[in-house]
Amino acid sequence: MKDYRALISSRIDVEAPTAARILEPVLEGVRGDADLNPDDWVDPADRSDLRLAAVLVPIIVHESGPTVLLTRRADHLNSHSGQVAFPGGKVEPGETPVEAALREAEEEVGLDRGFVDVAGFIDPYETGTGFRILPVIAFVRPGFTLTADPGEVAEMFEVPLSFLLNKDNHERHSIFWRGKRRAYYAMPYQGHYIWGATAGMIRNLHDRVCGDDVRDDRKRDT
Repeated sequence: MKDYRALISSRIDVEAPTAARILEPVLEGVRGDADLNPDDWVDPADRSDLRLAAVLVPIIVHESGPTVLLTRRADHLNSHSGQVAFPGGKVEPGETPVEAALREAEEEVGLDRGFVDVAGFIDPYETGTGFRILPVIAFVRPGFTLTADPGEVAEMFEVPLSFLLNKDNHERHSIFWRGKRRAYYAMPYQGHYIWGATAGMIRNLHDRVCGDDVRDDRKRDT
């Protein structure tokens, strides 16, 4: 992926939206679970319950090629146990989404923010569970040491950025949940099942970087 850093930086937003902006009921450009499940769309007038979260999308700048750091959540967690995720979580009162993403990465996997260069942002992602998540795109310089918090993280692993941005690896799966069939993206990689909101945010990064019309997802299968 020659010149990937310049390409990504040129395609993402460089100005961080405020927490208030992200949580606006009517937010232009917001993506989410409803992209593939239009029946789950909620009228903005009913979106007073949204909660704010942020994730760090850590692109590690290896000489051999960029990779993305992902985690597998601990099996004992009450929410999304065992699922693949970016480091991240809820934005606490008094902190910005960027501060939350960096803090969560330090707490979950021990990623020293001194190695992290925040590059920008892609569209917030709205989940069916009521979160608006801001993906914080960052380039990470090698040389760091990671230590997983066993209370939150069962495993850490890296996936080549080229794999994640290859549309051929974006599979559309479905599950029967809460009384109806729901579709989602999945990107299986070497025994890891990347799916749900994490895969959805990767798909959105692909759309930004590779120039696809994001509206196509709502009209056709992949």
